Amino acid sequence: MLNGKNIVVGVTGGIAAYKTATLVRLLVKAGAGVKVVMTPLAKEFITPLTMATLSGNRVLADFFDPESGDWNSHVDLGLWADLFVIAPATANTIAKMANGVADNLLLTTYLSARCPVVVAPAMDLDMLKHPATVANLERIKGYGNHIIEPSSGELASGLEGKGRMAEPEQIAKELELICQKKKEIDLTGIRMVINAGPTREPLDPVRFLSNHSSGKMGEALARAAAICGADVDLVLGPVSERPKGGPFRIRDVVTAKEMHDLCVELFEKADVAILAAAVADYTPETLSASKIKSDGDDLRLNLKPTDDIAAALGSMKRPDQIVAGFALETDNEIENARNKLKSKRLDFIVLNSLKDSGAGFGTDTNRITIIDHKDKRDMFELKPKSEVAFDILQKTVSVIRERRE
Repeated sequence: MLNGKNIVVGVTGGIAAYKTATLVRLLVKAGAGVKVVMTPLAKEFITPLTMATLSGNRVLADFFDPESGDWNSHVDLGLWADLFVIAPATANTIAKMANGVADNLLLTTYLSARCPVVVAPAMDLDMLKHPATVANLERIKGYGNHIIEPSSGELASGLEGKGRMAEPEQIAKELELICQKKKEIDLTGIRMVINAGPTREPLDPVRFLSNHSSGKMGEALARAAAICGADVDLVLGPVSERPKGGPFRIRDVVTAKEMHDLCVELFEKADVAILAAAVADYTPETLSASKIKSDGDDLRLNLKPTDDIAAALGSMKRPDQIVAGFALETDNEIENARNKLKSKRLDFIVLNSLKDSGAGFGTDTNRITIIDHKDKRDMFELKPKSEVAFDILQKTVSVIRERRE
């Protein structure tokens, strides 16, 4: 999958830089064109000559060639690359990436890159666990970067723990997987609306009705769709951990009505809508202007139905548009999902059950069954939501192809 791909390999100043030589060799052997960008400190750990010999291209480390005075264009590098991998990525470089610091050629190339970026951290265990590093990794992950978790073992400091850069073979495999997904699930030119998270229905100035949705599945879908080339709007309810950004637009809403109105508006110009949000089915008939006080008696709430987003989009969709929904069930799962699929005129529905351990609200994993309008069922094993997202998008692509044939 790497044959013919243009890959920029960024090397920072860590002891694990010696492993990057093997990574470059593997990428070249796979048929990729490789250009290496090094930070000034990286040259203290491995020589540019080694990297130039293995890559077949001169190593870039400075904004200007010290011999000819030619400018090393970070813009051209960013446009040239199909993939950009930074290995090793030190705590210092990760912190700069998180905050947009551009004080060397590697960082300016990173800020200019339009391709997927893969980051392989490497540092001592206490540096990796420090709250600043944890926050920085979360931030760059939020920007859409792929993080390859470091492994555990003996570290350069002599300590034992997590912080070793992933092995070159693992990094190369991750790059192959990204290329494979982009080839199999090509969403270039497709505009998507994805909703995620809970909604809040206010009772009074301090209380509301809501649910336990974390928004993780919808966020994973938005990231995966953007990786595959889609133009994505993520309509996001009030989640406890809001994404810090990514290769998609985040549209914040709070109530079911706000989510309904925005989804309807965005869907008019979209090709696909995937409805992963846990939208409240009911909202209070009246909103108290002041806090409801406890007087010891039972409290009765009168609720009214909210606007049904799936039904609205299903009824308004054109023949060239696709709407997919989710069904989180506890009983009669298949029957309930099929009924929802038909009643709301969906093209397919993603079923998951709270009976399945590791699936449902708040987890990083999910186990789904996809049922389409022809009653074809595809069942998947429990896996990370980041991988589940690609399964759902694969189904989306198959429906798109079916419509176009």
